[in-house]
Amino acid sequence: MTDPNKMIINLALFGMTQSGKSSAGNILLGSQDFHSSFAPCSVTQECSLGRSCHLPSFMRREGQEITLQVQVLDTPGYPHSSLSKKCVIQKVKEALAHHFGQDGLHLALLLQRADMPLCGEEVLPSVQMIQELLGHAWKNYTAILFTHAEKTQAAGLSEEEYIQGAPETLSTLLNSIQQRFVFLYANGESLNERRIPILKRIMEFIKENCYQVLTFK
Repeated sequence: MTDPNKMIINLALFGMTQSGKSSAGNILLGSQDFHSSFAPCSVTQECSLGRSCHLPSFMRREGQEITLQVQVLDTPGYPHSSLSKKCVIQKVKEALAHHFGQDGLHLALLLQRADMPLCGEEVLPSVQMIQELLGHAWKNYTAILFTHAEKTQAAGLSEEEYIQGAPETLSTLLNSIQQRFVFLYANGESLNERRIPILKRIMEFIKENCYQVLTFK
């Protein structure tokens, strides 16, 4: 029987190799479910699902306190150092159908390093992959998670200044997804102190989307 006072949100991580997907997934879960390390090649070879512990009284909905649980799908980066585009897409497509087929995906998080500006006219390969996997509705179910955001602080830039100074390619992408973005900082705070603000921001996106999900058959 479904508990009306509990909510499970389903998230999927996408991004280029070494964009910080596995590390971000661990922060979202509040655990170390995903192997994360620096390497000169792609680390993640397979899709992997992680589930967080319950977060009691995380939010209120219709006057009731809601316990939140987060499920995160970590995916291989693309372009990948050893897997072809066809292989990566097939792995991710199967994982989305297996884990979120009926319950649905609330949000795809596109990881973009804040210290590596998105320039040029070409669409980011990982954006193309999201478009192919999610179909025409991808814009309604995608947000950007800026990793290495502490580099912006070191440069004396606020989040607003960073976005205002973004290259045209990034600005166009942000506009297409209704300015859904969140910054992930790796310094100065505990795991939980970094985690909660990000989850609250993600819940704002999901609420704005009327808690709709994208299903996979």
